[in-house]
Amino acid sequence: MYEHDVLIIGAGLAGLRAAVESVRLGVDTAVLTKVHPVRSHSNAAQGGINAALTDRGDEWEGHAYDTIKGSDYLADQDSVEVMVREAGDTLIELEHMGVIFSRDEEGRLGTRAFGGQREARTFFVGAITGSAMLHVLHEQIMRNDVRIYEEWFVTSLIVEDGVCRGAVAMDMRTGEMETIRAKAVIMAAGGAGRVFEPSTNALICTGDGLALAWDAGASLMDMEMVQYHPTTLAGNGILLSEAARGEGAYLINADGDRFMENYAPEFMELASRDVVSRAEQIEINEGRGINGNVLLDLRHLGTKFIEEKLGYLQEVAVEFRGIDLGESPIEIRPGMHYIMGGIKTTIDGATVIPGLYAAGECANVSVHGANRLGANSLLDTIVFGKRSAIAAAEYVKTVGRNGSSDSQLESDKKRIQEILDRPQGIRWAAMRNELAESLTEGIGVFRDQASMEGADAKVDELRGKYPQVSVDNKGKVFNTDLIFALELDFMLDVAKSICQGALMRKESRGAHSRTDLPDRDDENWLKHTHVYKDPDGLGGVRTETSDVTITKWEPIERAY
Repeated sequence: MYEHDVLIIGAGLAGLRAAVESVRLGVDTAVLTKVHPVRSHSNAAQGGINAALTDRGDEWEGHAYDTIKGSDYLADQDSVEVMVREAGDTLIELEHMGVIFSRDEEGRLGTRAFGGQREARTFFVGAITGSAMLHVLHEQIMRNDVRIYEEWFVTSLIVEDGVCRGAVAMDMRTGEMETIRAKAVIMAAGGAGRVFEPSTNALICTGDGLALAWDAGASLMDMEMVQYHPTTLAGNGILLSEAARGEGAYLINADGDRFMENYAPEFMELASRDVVSRAEQIEINEGRGINGNVLLDLRHLGTKFIEEKLGYLQEVAVEFRGIDLGESPIEIRPGMHYIMGGIKTTIDGATVIPGLYAAGECANVSVHGANRLGANSLLDTIVFGKRSAIAAAEYVKTVGRNGSSDSQLESDKKRIQEILDRPQGIRWAAMRNELAESLTEGIGVFRDQASMEGADAKVDELRGKYPQVSVDNKGKVFNTDLIFALELDFMLDVAKSICQGALMRKESRGAHSRTDLPDRDDENWLKHTHVYKDPDGLGGVRTETSDVTITKWEPIERAY
């Protein structure tokens, strides 16, 4: 058994920022991650991080309004205010840590325009902003000798008398199961993109943290709000950053028309992501696409500019399509990218379970609502990663040493051994693909009652078959066959919560666009959806709603 004051699960930007702050506060801190920290999916974030700096003539109120409008008024406005008020200091703190942000002609921190915002307030490091930030934060925790359980896989949270007291995890290098006791756990395990196919997300984004917290009794809030990014590479879903449109790229259809003029005449290609994705899908559905896609056109920017400002995108175009973006447009389509929903938390990261905190994409402090603005995700991870660590550090002062029961460890060992002992049955890969394709079809850019019910029924069908999933590798050392089978269990839980959240919401709002209920209904549905795991509930879940917090921005019709 291992023991710490604070255990952070996940080593992306939220987890590492929490670790840096926890150590600063003198707390015995450990980070557990199923991959090497700089392999975390935060590494893939390209475009930038938003902040309103007053020396640019920008104010936090403008950032707040754009975020709330972008959320289709589902974001809790008190949470948004916290995030955008702290954004400027957060940005400067990152620079002082060593993040080398790109600069403008005058030597000041440079900005680019991002969707849904009236000001260019997105600070960036070329097209590798997430990677640059992640490496710097990793350096910080290495400098402070933080204990890292690297390539460990969490199988359960330990909850005793309603209080979170640590986790059970597998050391993948040995296959041994261990108990890691902690006075507080910060869940920072990232999103659940691979519940859909295709997705811009890494293969590791399987919703582990969401499922672990849900199983422990936490609420998953607004899970129906699944963001489809407008520009993913046709065929494989690789992300082509919003930075391209921020630097002036066009979206065109088969007729060569910049079709966004018909959908968002003021903001054009830089309308909010849900608006642009729907516009693309309509063009495709109505026959103005090319091979079921539309085109991202950078030709007018020139090869030299593209290679200087958007080098990574040029690399993707050359490697996967054999084209120079300065000479040819590239086929793109909407692809699953981010989940706005997550573990319900306060502005300090606290969940309904004492001792359990959450931050980053797996959490829902409600700053993104029904649609996240590009470059607000990195800000979310840093601001609320830090805040969750501060709250957890205060909490551990009130908690005595944990008990020493290994009942959860023994239960998990038995469960895993049953999978290893199972004779040849269903392969996890086949079930995972079936699940992901059904979610994309049923909970897509557009959805309706029938499609959502179909996805929900498929999840139930696959859940019923899960006890037949077997693995060929019966060994202990780096048994990725087993890990993938365990991840599938988490994915089925997350998929169920998404379907149930979607079926609850009887309106269209942001990313939740129903063809059978096309209008937003503030009178009845200016509300958050909550899904709880409940064996006694209908379909194994319990649902409820809660009010959205409004401070100063009353909901109005959203137009771009």
